[in-house]
Amino acid sequence: MNPIFATMRTTIFEEMSGLARESGAINLGQGFPDTIGPPELLGAAADAVLTGPNQYPPSVGLPVLREAVAAHYRRFQSLDIGFANVLVTSGATEAIAAAFLAVISEGDEVIVFEPMYDAYSPLIQRAGGVPRPVTLRPPHWRLPIDEVAAAIGPRTRAIVLNNPNNPAARVFSHEELAALAIICVERDLIAVCDEVWEHVVFDGSAHVPMIALPGMAERAIKIGSAGKIFGLTGWKVGFAIAAPSLLQAIGRAHQFLTFTTPPNLQIAVAHGLGLDDGFFATMQAALEHSRDRLVDLLAKTGFTTLASEGTYFVTVDLAASGVSGNDGVLARRILSEAGVASIPFSPFYMRGPPPVGLIRLCFAKPDEMLEEAVGRLGSWLTAQKQRDDG
Repeated sequence: MNPIFATMRTTIFEEMSGLARESGAINLGQGFPDTIGPPELLGAAADAVLTGPNQYPPSVGLPVLREAVAAHYRRFQSLDIGFANVLVTSGATEAIAAAFLAVISEGDEVIVFEPMYDAYSPLIQRAGGVPRPVTLRPPHWRLPIDEVAAAIGPRTRAIVLNNPNNPAARVFSHEELAALAIICVERDLIAVCDEVWEHVVFDGSAHVPMIALPGMAERAIKIGSAGKIFGLTGWKVGFAIAAPSLLQAIGRAHQFLTFTTPPNLQIAVAHGLGLDDGFFATMQAALEHSRDRLVDLLAKTGFTTLASEGTYFVTVDLAASGVSGNDGVLARRILSEAGVASIPFSPFYMRGPPPVGLIRLCFAKPDEMLEEAVGRLGSWLTAQKQRDDG
């Protein structure tokens, strides 16, 4: 048995969602919307099942989706890409795995930013690499460019950047990204850019793709997710965008992972990517409303939150809210005592110690669910303070 996985626990997402299902708790932990999805895409997928094709599509993806991805990014991010720059994958995590397998050789070091999506480290190790964490610090979570430069050694091969960042809900500035791009160019590093939250940015912010910055077109791998763009997380349709020389190597890894992705879902996503600008603006506005609603409810109930600039998530600072203790213990107590599932921050760290008392809540839910959840959380917070005072 491979030692990387033999000692690994079930992911915190699966654990907390499983406990929520067993107990009937409100699940604000795992990041998925409580909707069936956009009717425009559901209808297109259903039609494609009935009319076909229903056999193996090309491993690189159906031409209609590859063209749609390229056109979508030309429209929304002014990227000069075409058909040959796009590979379709079975979800963004598979794209990340294929990218690591393509660019990492045994003993290569890879810079990762913590807190980080928990798949990065085991996938890097499985590819033969060594993750080297650089820590982002609350409350602003800025990229520590000097620490990145200091962490680079003779075996450093790549940097992994998640922007917008999960779990910190930070949208990195053009200035920060430009500084990181300069490091990549000067030190000849590949940037694996997990940009799945690119359409979920708030307060007038605009997503800046690393691949568009000077010197990055030939060394950045941009990874996107139809699941995040359209709130259809169970479809697991992702894409990798890179220069053909990089993409060819990623495609070779992909063909021995999942090989391909259901054709009806590819056809439906292609249709969705071509919808008018108003469709995407409406989705973004709805999520921004939900973020504002959750933040407002939490503030009125006595919780302190950190800024949420993008993604589906709000970070609650339990320590600043008057509750002390380990974040993992507190999250499990909140689930059992208040009936609300959250995600503690500590599993997102390799090096640690993590910040004290941070948990993540997902706001991509109906208003009434958020209201019920915060009502339960408020009662729990009051009980904790009364117990501490007593």
